[in-house]
Amino acid sequence: MVKLAFLLVGARALRDRWWVLTLLAAALFLVASLILIDAMDGTMSVATQVFGGVFVFEGLLGLLTAFAFSGARSRLLALGRAAALIFLGTFILDYPSRNGMALSLLFGAAFLVDGTARIVTAAVVRFRLWRATVAVGVVELFLALFIGSRWPLAHELKVPLAVAVLLLMSGWIMLRASLMLRALLAEVAILSLPIYGGRDWYDNAPVIADDTAPLPPWEGPMIVHVWTPTGSADVRNHHPVIDRYIAAVDRSGAISTGHASLELKPDLYISHYPAEEIEHPPAEFARLLRATSENDVKGRFQPSYAYECANWCEADQKVEFTRFDARRLMAFWAGYRQVDTYNLTDRNCSVVVAAALDSALEGSLATRMPWVRVATLMFNPDVWAAAYIRSRAEAMSWTPGLVLDYALTMKRIVEPAPPPFADRLKDFLRRVTGGRTGAAPPARQSTKDASKPAEPVHP
Repeated sequence: MVKLAFLLVGARALRDRWWVLTLLAAALFLVASLILIDAMDGTMSVATQVFGGVFVFEGLLGLLTAFAFSGARSRLLALGRAAALIFLGTFILDYPSRNGMALSLLFGAAFLVDGTARIVTAAVVRFRLWRATVAVGVVELFLALFIGSRWPLAHELKVPLAVAVLLLMSGWIMLRASLMLRALLAEVAILSLPIYGGRDWYDNAPVIADDTAPLPPWEGPMIVHVWTPTGSADVRNHHPVIDRYIAAVDRSGAISTGHASLELKPDLYISHYPAEEIEHPPAEFARLLRATSENDVKGRFQPSYAYECANWCEADQKVEFTRFDARRLMAFWAGYRQVDTYNLTDRNCSVVVAAALDSALEGSLATRMPWVRVATLMFNPDVWAAAYIRSRAEAMSWTPGLVLDYALTMKRIVEPAPPPFADRLKDFLRRVTGGRTGAAPPARQSTKDASKPAEPVHP
């Protein structure tokens, strides 16, 4: 979460105020310490009441503003999210007396599933530092065993203690990043910091030496195109999770992994493809998943979306952004395309689209008070979701399904579909009191470099 919040606020906004971020890290350490002190008497009443209250409060706010959404589907999703937060909050508030074991088993199961997934995917993909990922998975399995059993602590203490550990880890990451920002040059992207470099996906993070030079004109929004495995192949037997996030087997027995690209009209099109089609027979697929040099092949960069549609089919999903930094996007692509090497799990179409999207969105939520923005983002459930998707990709690889989920989540963060909270609340109150609803506020426009901002498309 910390890394994603820093990315959205941007290095330039954070660099001169790195010491404030150090104070925020100290605040996280303090909260974690208070939770641990609260546990010394054998109960966790203070911590649980605080966490439960936060969830209930945010759920009630979401419930109040859900009716301001346009469209039945958006309103239903907002109501479902608000109801889930309220339920979780009340569950946490009540668990010291009755639900301690249930929550412990729930958290233990989460660690068990996540740890197993990390170990399996890292062992299969074999990317750089995969052994460290396996070690993290083993630690998660031990945590699952620790939380699921009554030894050495009671169930009532284990979940808050796990939260305290997570807060300590977040504080440590924030402290490291703030100290790195102090020495970061103004023209260097925040993605170049070592905390983002686990998979070498940001080796082409943009360096903006001159942000006053004119940019080529472009038209409309930045579009992420996704061909999902099931949407781009004739699939008979469906396996929902595998088909969406990994691959699908078509009627002829071939494996379809889908595709992803990014477009900024008229001239920028990011699409990395193998120069020769890689055959995916099921028997060889596990070997092809290894992110090792023996699976490197020559790649090619597709010229345009129209070209891909003419030679294959149209993408079945797309996400449009109007708030982005075209200069950073173009700088990233200029560096990436110097090498055309393609690797199915380490340098593929989805990897370049995700990295390009991060480059384009860096600093999109910059403000004069960046520390306040970072603190706010830390409490945004969409930031939690995006951070989780990133962690899944880092443990395995970016796939078209993960890119689609990530783009949709980042869209909600950077360009929220409904108006800001204050406007939504006013609209709701007007509806309740029978007042006349005013005109909807204007859509957010793209960055200051945009010459023709487009209306955002709400996915």
